[in-house]
Amino acid sequence: MIEIENLSKSFTLHNQGGATIPVMAGAHLSVAPGECVALTGASGAGKSTLMRMIWGNYLAASGSIRVGGLDITRAAPREIIALRRDTLGYVSQFLRVVPRVPTLRVVAEPLLSLGTPEAQAEARAAELLAQLNIPERLWSLSPTTFSGGEQQRVNIARGFVHGYPALLLDEPTASLDATNREVVLRLIEDAKARGAAIVGIFHDEAARARVCDREVDVTGFTPAAARGAA
Repeated sequence: MIEIENLSKSFTLHNQGGATIPVMAGAHLSVAPGECVALTGASGAGKSTLMRMIWGNYLAASGSIRVGGLDITRAAPREIIALRRDTLGYVSQFLRVVPRVPTLRVVAEPLLSLGTPEAQAEARAAELLAQLNIPERLWSLSPTTFSGGEQQRVNIARGFVHGYPALLLDEPTASLDATNREVVLRLIEDAKARGAAIVGIFHDEAARARVCDREVDVTGFTPAAARGAA
């Protein structure tokens, strides 16, 4: 479902005379339906960079990233938008939404964009918000007013509201209490059971051991020049 071959990435430091720094070279990764792969490595090794490249926010210098058959490195913007709508979900650490939109609508939006009837989309959103212990009295408010933990749970609900065939998870259990952490781990297990291919960053070692089938240390994709610079 997710296939990465010979992927490389570099950054140009315009505030340092335009120097080009290679940060990734020769990356290979394959994630099958129903499999969860954890990206590991020290801070700065390139875990988030690789996730952003899969999501299509960072351009690759070379190589390919195929998600559901689409090569993101060569795709047109409209194709990436369609991929994100239909196939590839992303749960980031931070909630970024349009202000003043009610929480229920924020969570339901991925389903609404697929043409799901409003009542059905909002019912599914309500189900997830309840599972994640967001009080119903808050559903009509914008999540931009919520605490950090509440915002994270809204982000998780939004990421799991549609049955994406592929998922990117960036620290999905960070800052959660034991009760909500358990809910999130069950959501991940359910996604695997229905065949989702998942790539995640899990600093929570117990969570990683429970839901991840294997680990990939991205340090192996870091060019020697970049390792020396770090």
